Amino acid sequence: MFDKKLLIHNNIKIVDAMRLLSETADKVLFVVDSDSKLLGALTDGDIRRYLLSGQCMENDISTVYNKKPKYLSEKECSDENLKKLFLKNKIEVVPILDDSHRVLNIATWDKVFSEKNKTKLKKRRINVPVVIMAGGKGTRLDPFTKILPKPLIPIGDKPIIEVIMDKFHAFGMMDFYVTLNHKSKMIKAYFEEFKTKYKITYIDEERPLGTAGGLKYLPPEVSGVMFVTNSDIIIEGDYGKILKFHKVNKNEITIVASVKNYNIPYGVCEIEYGGILQKIKEKPDLSFLVNTGMYVVNSSALSIIPEGEYYHITQLIDDLKCDGRRIGVYPISENDWMDVGEWEKYKETLERFKI
Repeated sequence: MFDKKLLIHNNIKIVDAMRLLSETADKVLFVVDSDSKLLGALTDGDIRRYLLSGQCMENDISTVYNKKPKYLSEKECSDENLKKLFLKNKIEVVPILDDSHRVLNIATWDKVFSEKNKTKLKKRRINVPVVIMAGGKGTRLDPFTKILPKPLIPIGDKPIIEVIMDKFHAFGMMDFYVTLNHKSKMIKAYFEEFKTKYKITYIDEERPLGTAGGLKYLPPEVSGVMFVTNSDIIIEGDYGKILKFHKVNKNEITIVASVKNYNIPYGVCEIEYGGILQKIKEKPDLSFLVNTGMYVVNSSALSIIPEGEYYHITQLIDDLKCDGRRIGVYPISENDWMDVGEWEKYKETLERFKI
């Protein structure tokens, strides 16, 4: 039997569909009617395109999902036909339908291809530098960070900075540039004591330079495009897709932004001019795209950064916009962003890692 959570109805909200997509390893949901007849398929790419068109996250998926998905009938279903469909369309999940177009089963690449001849669709292998901004004091985690620098906060048997590096390395990235200030000797000592497979170059800030000031001192060989990330966040997702989005859209900076859903536990009054009540909306859900602290940045953007000054990346973004350069936003699900920078979120992250 297949996981029934992969089946959804077309009246589900966008924000809820994003949450469900982040919980499935296959990153696709199939839209069905009340009789389980296939209506379409929904991927994170479908939702991302919808959000980037400026539409509301509180709407349902009825205008978002693909209404012509790939599928096989029960009669056509064979390993040979499935393999052809997978390889031709570069997909990894296919619904199997009966004569009435109802979903009987869901075939996956892993189950169809044997270990002997499996040529699993690989992650996009990328080779760009990664800058980790690790010079902050981590005051949100006091008193923990009075002893340990924030990048060495443990997530299981590794500090968060190494967990971050592992996430990038899964996509082929090996070259890391780490900006340091607060308790920098402890961070260097950790990597000297525990040898890693990564090439690490340190950018020492004599005084705090904010979340972008240290980028001014990257060595000349760091050119082209790079990832820049805070040292207290973990992003789950396809970094190759993020990089491709950045390049295709010719952005100077791409902000990785997470959907954040808030429930207002009160009736919200909507009024007209003069204080006339229009309506009361009871306990509404509000959704926003918030900055996670991960970016894709072109090295050409760094020329704007002033030398030796305290300068945040949000200032860099504002200055680039004023200069007419393009800033993009790549949306991800709330479940794909872990913020370890405050106690409650740190405890949630430990739970996610089952630690």
